[in-house]
Amino acid sequence: MRTVGLFEAKQKLSELVERAGEGERIGITRRGKLAALIVPAPPETELDGVFDEIERIRKSAKPHRGVSAKDMIEEGRD
Repeated sequence: MRTVGLFEAKQKLSELVERAGEGERIGITRRGKLAALIVPAPPETELDGVFDEIERIRKSAKPHRGVSAKDMIEEGRD
């Protein structure tokens, strides 16, 4: 793991983020002590597609006529 001081990290943030995106872990030190890490983002998960599907279903759902949201909530509590 490469480490850089806080001042240098501020000056080279774009470069450090690019390097982290390529898989490198970078430590940021403050007064000689490790204070933070810039790490690669985790890969996208299958959950991203799940949330898209939930949103698609939500948008296509037809409202219940004559039944309020409060009624549906109360029904769900039984």
